[in-house]
Amino acid sequence: MRTYFLICLLVTSTAFSILGCSESKNETIIIKTAADPLAGVRTILEGYVKGQPMRSEVTSFPDFINSAKKANPAKGDLLEKGLQELQKPGTNLKAKASELLEKLK
Repeated sequence: MRTYFLICLLVTSTAFSILGCSESKNETIIIKTAADPLAGVRTILEGYVKGQPMRSEVTSFPDFINSAKKANPAKGDLLEKGLQELQKPGTNLKAKASELLEKLK
């Protein structure tokens, strides 16, 4: 009887120690939002407003336009027209860039 009691005590204490020492599992769900397709264009336009000239970033305009059209066709069309105006000779780059920035908000 004493042996049976000791075995039960050993099994019970082992079970409690295993259950008490186990980690609780907390699950965290991370929701990733899609990147703003206009963020890069806004950065470039802000540079133009500050007085930076057009450089090689002009070659990436078609990519910006395509990604903007996929996300929001209306803003994509607006962006396409605005970037075409910026590339015309004799355009006031600061004023047009500022105007396009306001439209893209």
